[in-house]
Amino acid sequence: MNNENHRARLYYLFGASSPQRSSWLERLPASLFAISVGLFGLNGAWRRAGAYGWTFAAEAAAWMVWPVTAIWIASLLLYGLKCRFYPQAVLGEYRHPVQGSLLALIPLSLLLAVMQFCRPGQDIWLVLALLALGLITLISTRVVSVLATAQMPTNAISPALYLPIVGGALIGAMTLAALGYPGWGAMLFGTGLAGWALLEARILSSLFQGPMPEALRPTIGVELAPPTVATLAAATIWPALPGDVLIVGLGMAIAPFVGVAARYQWWTSVPFSIGFWSFSFPLAAFASVTIEVVHRGGWPLWIGIVALVLASAVIAFLALRTIMLLARGKLLPQ
Repeated sequence: MNNENHRARLYYLFGASSPQRSSWLERLPASLFAISVGLFGLNGAWRRAGAYGWTFAAEAAAWMVWPVTAIWIASLLLYGLKCRFYPQAVLGEYRHPVQGSLLALIPLSLLLAVMQFCRPGQDIWLVLALLALGLITLISTRVVSVLATAQMPTNAISPALYLPIVGGALIGAMTLAALGYPGWGAMLFGTGLAGWALLEARILSSLFQGPMPEALRPTIGVELAPPTVATLAAATIWPALPGDVLIVGLGMAIAPFVGVAARYQWWTSVPFSIGFWSFSFPLAAFASVTIEVVHRGGWPLWIGIVALVLASAVIAFLALRTIMLLARGKLLPQ
């Protein structure tokens, strides 16, 4: 697939009809929900810090949740309108080898919202979680089918493939644990680890062959996610898990960070886009795990504060760059 002509490469990366689309609503990408996923993840880190007695963190989380929720609801309404008026465009995204994986960001954001707002005894949250898991299963089945039958173009292999198969299972596991079903969450946790193992060799071998196509490079932030999100999921499902076990998880996360940093010139050479929000949730999850290690493993408090501040600073930078794109009318792909 690496020898296909230029038009074929454009199809694999953007879809068959993208160049002809004129409506901004039709061009609205599912990757827009990476913003909500990252912000919910950051809010969860601040809430976690607040639950362990960091007074300033509890106040910040209480303030932050409302603008985050407003952004998420606005994204849902806009994408709902796209489904209503441009169903063929949505179907094209679902069938697309890259955008199909990014669609998982929509149910992932719903799972994170459930974790944010769920209360004991309110069955509506379980219904919403099951709905989100059903959508993730549908998307994952499509992605696995394309991969297993060798229909995935080589130049479409990217860390975005982790989103439905690994991210859906691990975040789903945390959600079920938060809803009071840790046993089912543990089963999903195992599913996420199995999916990670199956995808890791395929994705890493592609990344080590050379730079990804420019349009895919912003998704490299997802490469940071599996070890940090898996460790956070374990901490959520098993609250009594020793801090030393979580420290092992942080150690596993170092290698992907080094690998992404080593390719700094590749992914910083492309213009900023929504895709760079792929860094947001992994960094927020890393901060959450660090806070858990401070609480369970006896690490100094300042380490947790530094991790939380750094994650917040990066996400604030992403938000500022996104606002600048919106102001220039360049937020959506042309």
